[in-house]
Amino acid sequence: MTRQFWKPANLLYPIPAALVTCCDEEGKPNVMTAAWTGTICSDPVMVYVSIRKQRHSHDIIARTGEFVLNLTNAPLAYATDFAGVRSGKNTDKLATLGLTTFPSRHVKAPGIVESPVCLECKVENILALGSHDMFIARVLGSDVDDKYLDENGKLNLEKAGLIAYSHGAYYPLGKKLGTFGYSVRKKKTGKKHGQGHRH
Repeated sequence: MTRQFWKPANLLYPIPAALVTCCDEEGKPNVMTAAWTGTICSDPVMVYVSIRKQRHSHDIIARTGEFVLNLTNAPLAYATDFAGVRSGKNTDKLATLGLTTFPSRHVKAPGIVESPVCLECKVENILALGSHDMFIARVLGSDVDDKYLDENGKLNLEKAGLIAYSHGAYYPLGKKLGTFGYSVRKKKTGKKHGQGHRH
């Protein structure tokens, strides 16, 4: 077995491809795509998104301290790419893409109707890291499309067809290999042959 040793590179893949919505002080919404995003704490629920300083959304989020993370699925793949390569300074991306917004409950930034799950976020800290600033935020509310809920109100997110970003391309999530803890869960055993029968 041989290995090559390269210089540091962004090769931690796959990662989420999220649509980030924000809203300026005049009430004008904007959307951008972020792949440098993820969960950082479960109690309280906290996430991060890292954004280049040159991005139009960067200054809006820095000023308002709010944004919404919108999960993406296969029908949103085109919009996810477009929102990542066009700037809101020149284009009303939400209108161009035909995306529908709805009012959030906890922040002024809107959610996207077409997104399966929208996380309303309040910025608590900003870390200047170099090419990107990391916005560390508390999730104030989760907005879920009820078509992914079963009769008991349980979220079946696997039915949403979520997509991930990996090394410059978008991919649908694949076949489930197991559930959390399956490697140590006791396996159900059936009765031995002939057990429970009298002869």
